[in-house]
Amino acid sequence: MLRFGGGYQGSSFTELLSTEFPHLRPEFSRLAPGEPGVAVPHGTTVLAMRYADGVLVAGDRLATEGYRVASRDVQKVYPTDEFSLIAIAGAAGPSIEMARLMRIELEHYEKIEGEPLELDGKANKLSQMVRANLPAAMQGLVVVPLFAGYDQRRGLGRLWKFDVTGGRYEETDYDSTGSGGVYARESLKKSHRADLTRDEALDVAVEALVDAADEDRGTGGIDVVRRIFPNVTFCSAEGLDEASDETIEAAYRRVSQPRAGRPA
Repeated sequence: MLRFGGGYQGSSFTELLSTEFPHLRPEFSRLAPGEPGVAVPHGTTVLAMRYADGVLVAGDRLATEGYRVASRDVQKVYPTDEFSLIAIAGAAGPSIEMARLMRIELEHYEKIEGEPLELDGKANKLSQMVRANLPAAMQGLVVVPLFAGYDQRRGLGRLWKFDVTGGRYEETDYDSTGSGGVYARESLKKSHRADLTRDEALDVAVEALVDAADEDRGTGGIDVVRRIFPNVTFCSAEGLDEASDETIEAAYRRVSQPRAGRPA
C-alpha cells in the first residue's frame, strides 16, 4: 500500500508521483534506443473528426518495426474518461504508456476535486506529458497523439493535435497524424462536412483510412479474412461508443464498392 508523506497537496497524479514516489513515475527517456538505428515498434495512422453529434476518433491496427510488421492488431484509440479519448501514433511503447497514464491522471483529478476536469484542461494535461517525452523524442521515440472529446459545457465535439515539444493546436473540423496522416487528411478534406450523421461520419473515416493504406505501406488496410478492422470510437453527449467490427465492415464494403474495376 502507498502511504503519502503529505508533502504534495495538489490534484495531479503525475506531480504526486514526482513528489512522493519519483521511482514510480514513467520516464519515457529510459525507453530510448541505446544506439542509433535500433528499430522499435511504431503505430502509424490515426484520425479525428467532428460530426453533427460530437467527434469520431479512428486508427488503423498496424504497427511497424523498421521495414517489417511488428503487430497487425495493435490498439491505437484509448478512452481517457467518459467524454474524451486519445489516438496514438509514433513509438508504440511510450505512446501506450502515455495513454494509460492520461486516464489515471484524469481519474485521480476527479477523485480529489470532486468533479471532472474541463476538456481544455485535459488537453493541457496531455500537452505536458508530450513535453515530458521530449528527451526520448530527440532520440527517435516520437509520440504524436490526437486528443478529442465532447465538451459538455459548449455542447459540441472538439479535437486537438500536438507537436513533439508539447505544443497543442485545436482543429475545428478534422486532423490526422502518423505515417499515412497526410493521405488520410487529403481524403477527409474531400469528404468531411460539419453536419455529417453518425453513419456518414463512419463512412468518411473508413474511406480516409483505406485511402491512407493505398498510398502508405506503414498503414494497415482492412483485412476481412483475418477479421482485422480499425478502431473507431464516437464521443457525443451520451459518452463513448465504439463501433463494432460488423458495422465497420459494412462501411468498408459501402466505400469500396464504387472502386471495383477501377485501375489501381
